[in-house]
Formats: sequence, C-alpha cells, structure tokens
Amino acid sequence: MTGSKSTGYQNSGDVDNRVRENYRKQGFLRHAKAQLGKVSPGMAEIILPFSADVDQHYGFFHGGAIATIVDGAAGAAAYSLLEGGAGVLTTEFKINFLAPAKGDRLIARGKVIKPGRRLIICQGDAFIEQDGSETLVATALLTMMQVPASGNREKNTKENTKENTEKNREKNDVTE
Repeated sequence: MTGSKSTGYQNSGDVDNRVRENYRKQGFLRHAKAQLGKVSPGMAEIILPFSADVDQHYGFFHGGAIATIVDGAAGAAAYSLLEGGAGVLTTEFKINFLAPAKGDRLIARGKVIKPGRRLIICQGDAFIEQDGSETLVATALLTMMQVPASGNREKNTKENTKENTEKNREKNDVTE
C-alpha cells in the first residue's frame, strides 16, 4: 500500500475486529455465504465457496457474484483505515473479467492504493482456487467515498422509514 495514513488504532487486531464487526452487517454478503478472510490495515480478503446460488448457466461463478465480493473486499480494505465510526460507500468501479471463474472457491483481495480525506482509491482482484492453486479471473479499480459517522445505517434507516411513511400518507390522503 502506498500513501498510507495513520489509522489511530493501536494494532492490526483492533482493525481486524472493527472490520469483522462491520462485515457482519453486510446482509447481501451473508446471504451469498461469503466469508471475510484475512484483514490488515488497507487490505481485506473475502472468500466465496462455489454453489448453485452463485453460478451462471455454464457452471462458472456468476459475474455479479465476482463483482460483489471484489467490491466487498475493497470496501473492507478502505473501511480498515477509517476511524471515529466513519463508513464507506462505493461511488465507482471498473472490473475486467480475465478468465472463466470455474473452481472450488473464489477469493477476492482488496487493497487501498490511495487513501484520501474524502475518496479512497482501491484495487480489487478475484482469484479462482482449484486444487490448491489460484488463477486471476478479474481485476478492478474502485473508488470509495467516506461517509461520516452521522451517516450511520441505524440513523438512516429510521429517517428513511419515517420520511417514506410520511410521503405515503400524503400520497394516500389525496382526494379525487
């Protein structure tokens, strides 16, 4: 990783615990049965076992599954550098599929290549593992945006629910 900034955390164990706690909130990745692998400041790995839930019609990992775990690994890598309850959202990514993803499991590795105050640029690579060897099947460049602690999920969920409820009431109260 180049251009690293201090995270304020005492050791990589603190970073690992924080990233794992945040990962448990990722409903879609849980649903896909993706597992968080190795984590260190500015780096993260997500592992996805092959199953009928993540394949496509030729028996390969689906491109959407590959893109999802590459995005998740890069997001976890970016999140590992933040402090004070801040979070990250993907604002852009470009992925190149390099080879068919046929194997036992998919491993995505994300790393921060340029941390910034607002935007964090990451690289993500996906490897297929078959018979103990890895083959690169996709590579991506991703931009993550820092979300301040005030933009946390619980607060947004409450506000959005309240706002949508009020809009629906107004919409349904319209008389003809």
